[in-house]
Amino acid sequence: MPQNTPPSRSGDFARSGDFARSGDLAPSRYPGERLGLPEAGPRSVGRFGRRLGAIVVDWALASLISFAFFHYDSWANIGIFALMQVVFIPTIGGSIGHRIFGMRVVAVAGGWVGVWRPVVRTVLLCIVIPALVWDSDQRGFHDKIAGTVLIRA
Repeated sequence: MPQNTPPSRSGDFARSGDFARSGDLAPSRYPGERLGLPEAGPRSVGRFGRRLGAIVVDWALASLISFAFFHYDSWANIGIFALMQVVFIPTIGGSIGHRIFGMRVVAVAGGWVGVWRPVVRTVLLCIVIPALVWDSDQRGFHDKIAGTVLIRA
């Protein structure tokens, strides 16, 4: 009887009873293919231009509020930005910038995104570096950890 080695912590996964390294996955033909999302149009992965526009809008709104009430304190700016993300993602499906650019944040597993996903996603997004690390589905590290994906609405 063949013995299967248990998955290591390096991201191995089981496929048909055999264990393969995650690096053995074939590259996606387009972002979102491995998630079962369409290549373009509604429910496709939100692309870089829309994402950049959305974060610029969100940061500008946070900056305006920070300037008006906290004399543009950098910590207040980050706090306002984070609060906007945590409040608006579970309530309206995305931040104000996401919605303006026609996107929304959804749980990869389906259903309501909940409260914990936006909190985890936002904490990692405020660290900045996870948002700069993407996979072939154009999901940032913050989205992978939170189990979310930013899609076109």
